[in-house]
Amino acid sequence: MGSPCSGCSSASDCSGSCPTVPEMTEAQKASNVKKVIAIMSGKGGVGKSSVTGMLAVSLQRKGYKVGILDADITGPSIPKVFGLKNMADANETGIIPVETSTGIKVISLNLMIAKEDDPVVWRGPIISQLVKQFWTDVIWGELDYLLIDLPPGTGDVPISVFQSIPVDGVVIVTTPQQLANMVVRKAIKMAQMYDVNFYGMVENFAFVECPDCGKRIELFGKARGKEEAEFNEIPFLGELPIEPVLTELSDAGRIEDYQSDRFAAIADKVVQKSREAIES
Repeated sequence: MGSPCSGCSSASDCSGSCPTVPEMTEAQKASNVKKVIAIMSGKGGVGKSSVTGMLAVSLQRKGYKVGILDADITGPSIPKVFGLKNMADANETGIIPVETSTGIKVISLNLMIAKEDDPVVWRGPIISQLVKQFWTDVIWGELDYLLIDLPPGTGDVPISVFQSIPVDGVVIVTTPQQLANMVVRKAIKMAQMYDVNFYGMVENFAFVECPDCGKRIELFGKARGKEEAEFNEIPFLGELPIEPVLTELSDAGRIEDYQSDRFAAIADKVVQKSREAIES
């Protein structure tokens, strides 16, 4: 897994004997996660979980081993869109994630409770501790990419993730609405406080294509994702349309059946950004 010293200001001069470095758990010893990517929006309702799910699917189709850590504890969506019904299991080493039909490994609180619509009425510190345990106590095994689906906002969970998990890069999700962009800028500035590497921005709900004439209709105003990315000095990964088929398949738990050249192109850019991070 990633180095526990990631983010430490003294990492370059570290002797390896720092008393603040926690001992690796048995689950961490049994895992090798090469890249951790946080999917972040700041604002809710922008399709962040759908982007997380389809990015995982696209990376899996390219031959990479992928996992999803659902950090949206009070509003988890990932199990639903993948149609996961089995409960997560555990052994003496740690928690065993549930696998989707194509082999994507998923951990979510909704895979640990009896009813998926039961509310989670927990305070922030308990939620943050659970997210940390999803990193330290889950047997992820060999993964090329672990995607973390962050909840909206800049509160306890994103802070805990950036402080305790070696995040290699962040993908920002926004929409054309100016309100969404204003809130997303807050998330970007928060992530910058932790000196994270931005893989880029995705603009969701950028347009809808008329099924009869093919005309592009911008329901939420002019698509401005590229401009917003340039304003924040981060790469622009691409724009995504409103796609009823994706909604239908996600509601049916069959997101892995959805085909999209746009998602595939975004996945290619994410892979390229992760390679550039290694080289730099």
